[in-house]
Amino acid sequence: MLSVCRSCFSAIRNRLTIIEHGRGFSAHAAVNEAKEPDTAQLFTQEHKELRRSLGRLIEQDINPYVDEWEEMGQFPAHEVFKKLGQAGFLGVTKPTEYGGLGLDYTYSVAVAEELGHINCGGVPMAIGVQTDMATPALARFGSDELKKQFLEPSIAGDVVACLGVSEAGAGSDVASIKTTAVKKGDDYVINGGKMWTTNGFQADWMCLLANTNEGPPHQNKSLICLPMDAKGINLSKRIDKMGMRCSDTAQIFFEDVHVPQSYVVGEEGQGFTYQMIQFQEERMWAAASILQTLQNIIQATIEYTKERQAFGQPILNNQSVHFRLAELETEVELLRSLLYRTVGLYVQGQDVTKFASMCKLKVGRLGREVADSCLQYWGGMGFTNEVLVSRLYRDFRLISIGGGADEVMLSIICKYMNTLPKMPQKK
Repeated sequence: MLSVCRSCFSAIRNRLTIIEHGRGFSAHAAVNEAKEPDTAQLFTQEHKELRRSLGRLIEQDINPYVDEWEEMGQFPAHEVFKKLGQAGFLGVTKPTEYGGLGLDYTYSVAVAEELGHINCGGVPMAIGVQTDMATPALARFGSDELKKQFLEPSIAGDVVACLGVSEAGAGSDVASIKTTAVKKGDDYVINGGKMWTTNGFQADWMCLLANTNEGPPHQNKSLICLPMDAKGINLSKRIDKMGMRCSDTAQIFFEDVHVPQSYVVGEEGQGFTYQMIQFQEERMWAAASILQTLQNIIQATIEYTKERQAFGQPILNNQSVHFRLAELETEVELLRSLLYRTVGLYVQGQDVTKFASMCKLKVGRLGREVADSCLQYWGGMGFTNEVLVSRLYRDFRLISIGGGADEVMLSIICKYMNTLPKMPQKK
């Protein structure tokens, strides 16, 4: 099956014009001048073929084991990623010379949507870290040597990647991170720590954001490829979470960790900018990966309320129930339209920070709304661990926190609307 997937994707690639959306983002105002994408034409038969191939892999190699992984508190990332890598799913948009498929971002969205069929939130999130959070900047700005050492095996599924941005005192406030990388000889010496690190206990390398000089906070940071077996790295705590149970999350400390200066991604001091660009893909991916799951919850609730009887009739017969489910379905389709518009602009080369932030804001809120409303209609069963809706109720709560909290998304949107109050100048 895997070799068939590879040949299928190769045929897709040969039929496409590859859009190099990583070059030269226009000013945010240019979004208003961009040609509006024809969202009806974004997805083709090739996208459907890709989704079907991934769907078979999910059905055979992931979903049968999800309950066990949730109980264990960790899924076998190396094993799962190897299967995904062999099939081509970890490098859909990455350059062909490093093992990727070289397709445009619409194919990454198709993959993310299909991952919504996985019966938990933890595994899709961990996959997203590998494909759309830790590697986009490396693929776009990294040297050939770094790509061969870190990107190529990540695409193949031979290694697991993690992203080191959040800290105990700086989560959504990326500019305030304290981790430092100080030059000493030909190396950087790294000191500090990272928090909420998805894949942290299984990762082979980290895309690390650290302060590399004393300049302004938006110009003093660099992204560094950090091997996780380097001396001085301490995985101090496996964080016990309410949701996303099968995705391991680490607190990590660095004490005089040496890495070559050549491990910097792109230009030194541009790390904050690179990370903001990575956030665009992360936020679109977050919305795409939840769409199918939301639909699945609604459909499962419809089927359950058809069968569940109360006061002599199916629960679904109550107008308050079927009207509410109709409202939720409508909201899911509105989110889909926003996401597809955003993706269409992105593959045109536009800066979609505003719209990607809207997608992230909306999916976080809608995820909670759908899970909460549907759980109510499951009654007492919804409060057990025996049904999927209760797991997703817990998993979805993270979406409005991780990857930029709702309040940060609102601030970004307000910035692009020119409605943020001006901060007083420090004397």
